[in-house]
Amino acid sequence: MNRLLSLAALLLLGACAGPTGPLVVKTFQLRDQTRDQGEEPMVRMEKERRLRGAVSMAERRQRLGQYYTVLWNDPNGAGSGPVEVVFEYQQGASASRVKRMTRTFPATDTQGSASFAIVGEDFFKNGRVLAWQVRLLRGGRELASNRSYLWR
Repeated sequence: MNRLLSLAALLLLGACAGPTGPLVVKTFQLRDQTRDQGEEPMVRMEKERRLRGAVSMAERRQRLGQYYTVLWNDPNGAGSGPVEVVFEYQQGASASRVKRMTRTFPATDTQGSASFAIVGEDFFKNGRVLAWQVRLLRGGRELASNRSYLWR
């Protein structure tokens, strides 16, 4: 009986595990600076995390925009070249121009997280992100990619 309970607990914990794919993209849009008690607790906490340290209203306004957190995993590739996470995106006011941000990790890393933010003046001047693509590269070779619905 004890073994059966242990097995059931192990299966339940395994079901609660997060995504295990090679590339997962999490998005968050910070739209306003107010603290609304009616918001979901997870949304409220993420908003407070993004605004932490911004004291004046001008500083808080510069944090408004869109945030992308990329979780990557390549357990078999350690040592076969540096890892690059490439974030490409198009904004509403910049027409079809594709912008690019890159984060690089050492060849010894097998997993990590990269954050990309389109905030402040870039967000207000060029508009919100309409389409995006994230690519995971190791040693110049593409391992995985993820894209939004509107990416070409």
